[in-house]
Amino acid sequence: MTFGHVFFIPMTIMVGMLLGFVFGSRAARNQLDLERRRDVERAAVRAAREARKADGGKGDPGKPEGKAEGGKGDAGKPEGKADGGKASKAAAREDA
Repeated sequence: MTFGHVFFIPMTIMVGMLLGFVFGSRAARNQLDLERRRDVERAAVRAAREARKADGGKGDPGKPEGKAEGGKGDAGKPEGKADGGKASKAAAREDA
């Protein structure tokens, strides 16, 4: 074996291990920060929900009752295009 095999191959492996450790620890740290942030947000939502219950169930007057927050409605399709835009495509073909 030449000097290149004895020296450069193990050094390449060690550099790869070092980079993997650095990037892996950074990703793990980011994941932990994200989980902590979610826990804080969930605790705030839970506290707000408990406060609403203590108030007698009065919600925000700007929100309609019984409507889920964050829902897209109509199975995620944009308003006015429940058919996925097929009707407008058909109309365009008829005009041509």
